[in-house]
Amino acid sequence: MDTSTVTPVMAAGTTPTAAPSGTLTSDFDTFLKMLTVQMQNQDPLDPIDSADYAVQLATFSGVEQQVMSNELLSSISGQLMLSGLSDMAGWVGQEVRAPMPGWFDGAPITISPNPLAIADEVELVVKDAQGNEIDRQLIPVSSEPIEWAGVGADGSPLPPGFYSFEVVSKSGGEVLSTDQAEIYAEVTEVRAVDGQTVLVTEGGGTIAADSVTALRAGG
Repeated sequence: MDTSTVTPVMAAGTTPTAAPSGTLTSDFDTFLKMLTVQMQNQDPLDPIDSADYAVQLATFSGVEQQVMSNELLSSISGQLMLSGLSDMAGWVGQEVRAPMPGWFDGAPITISPNPLAIADEVELVVKDAQGNEIDRQLIPVSSEPIEWAGVGADGSPLPPGFYSFEVVSKSGGEVLSTDQAEIYAEVTEVRAVDGQTVLVTEGGGTIAADSVTALRAGG
């Protein structure tokens, strides 16, 4: 009998690579068919040890079970994420505070500066969406919220867009730290992105939910 065209499925003890879940069933059926052909066409004078077949079947079955377990864990993770989104649905329409740029459309933006306690002078630096500095002004050495009216250094109204705010803490004229200020922004949507809950704010900005430090009723 010509056995030159028969290729063993795998050597005994060899661990197969896990197949994508979508093709696992068809691959397993193909494996069984190939194993049957291998048995039918083996050299009767030098048959393959039955223990080798058992090892191949057990190994492939183990991979199948592992893939199924991974699918189950992914399903559970997805359900938990959906549950988390449902719990946070009440945040839509509320205002969250976080270190992020703010969307200005004519209404004042509430800023929480939080400068260093040892500072004797604090500056608020305003930058546009391209990172250009458009205003720099002294603010009180305090963590009390302030309202930014949306005007430039010359007092003229600024156009709608995203603006970011930096708090520069100084002492004796020397800069101690420069930190992004926290602002309040209204939440318009809650999303799941790469396993993380993300909040969409006015103007289409996004912020991770775990970056939020305060929540208040929307205006």
